[in-house]
Amino acid sequence: MGILKGLKILDFSTLLPGPFATMMLADMGADVVKVESPSREDFVKYFGPMDGEVSAAFGHLNRSKRSIALDLKLGESKEIVFRLIKEYDIVVEQFRPGVMDKLGIGYDVLKEINPKVIFCSVTGYGQTGPLKNQAGHDINYLSLAGVSSYSFRKDQAPVPAGVQVADIAGGSMPAVIGILAAAYNREKTGEGQSIDISLTDVSFSLNAMYGSGYLVGGVEPEAESLLLNGGSFYDYYETKDHRYFSVGSLEPQFQEMLCELIGDKGLVKLSSSQRKEDQQKFKEKLIKTFKQKTFDEWITILEKGFNGCVEPVLNFSEAVNHPQIKARDMVVSVPNEQGGTQSQIAFPIKFSTKQPAYNFVGVQTGKHSEAILEEIGFDEKEIQQFTEKGVFGKEKVDTLNI
Repeated sequence: MGILKGLKILDFSTLLPGPFATMMLADMGADVVKVESPSREDFVKYFGPMDGEVSAAFGHLNRSKRSIALDLKLGESKEIVFRLIKEYDIVVEQFRPGVMDKLGIGYDVLKEINPKVIFCSVTGYGQTGPLKNQAGHDINYLSLAGVSSYSFRKDQAPVPAGVQVADIAGGSMPAVIGILAAAYNREKTGEGQSIDISLTDVSFSLNAMYGSGYLVGGVEPEAESLLLNGGSFYDYYETKDHRYFSVGSLEPQFQEMLCELIGDKGLVKLSSSQRKEDQQKFKEKLIKTFKQKTFDEWITILEKGFNGCVEPVLNFSEAVNHPQIKARDMVVSVPNEQGGTQSQIAFPIKFSTKQPAYNFVGVQTGKHSEAILEEIGFDEKEIQQFTEKGVFGKEKVDTLNI
């Protein structure tokens, strides 16, 4: 059994931030039920390669979650949510501010039914402020938070990150932290609460190293001007065959190893200098040196016991097969609906007494609707009436402005 066995979560979220958060909670043993619209498709369901009726990405983000289809604009659907919230007392929602209230299932309503409810809202800009209803995506939140302004090369445009930093680090992770903190508080006090997660707020907080310097000393972070953003030799270096290595040898002992690696211990005077001119000279030396050998040649050299914070920039296919990733069991096989398995990225936290649960890949909308309703006390006749009224879906209907 997972370490979070006993937590029961209603997940109203789509796309990435909310689903990634509830995936982590499900991996740790929480019982997660996705409440999905029968008429409004989740974009991720068809994002990238397909495996059966859903994409690999959807199957990954929604593993181990059961799905109930509800047209939330119908009164009968509210009745079902009200019944569910007596047991599934943690809510994750990702609508724009006010939509859950408009649907009649907002925090104030649900806490009257169950005062212990924990209601976590994940939005781009939060529940308050002039931009609370503004549409946005990962790239927009990082821009507004100031992160993008110094995360690029001089005289070049900022480059979109390959992973969604604001969505996951700014939304998913703090949502998990907030939910678990609220659940811990509830154990002590018996009180539930609402949680307001803003992807922009958390992205702004990621300016921990250099934002603090601006607030205290007025030093504006700028592109390639800082220790960790290309202003020093801490950087990426191209090889003879146009691959790259990362060099992070900041500490004195690692600088000595790096200088020995490139054949000149005397260069430590440059690598350790605080003068920008010296740092630039040392970088130029590294640039020339790395271009003298191929990617594989450097791999061979580094594998001879070098331990000074220099690593290859791997393609994802190479990362999957790296001995470290394999040793940490970071790819797992999860049962799918076709009777086989799907390879997925594993839950990354290791517990000494509990193992993650990978029950099944994400399923089509409404797969478990009837079973879930039976569990919370609805009988066959009531479920049939819900079906006839279109609670679980019928012809496409207008969606909310969300």
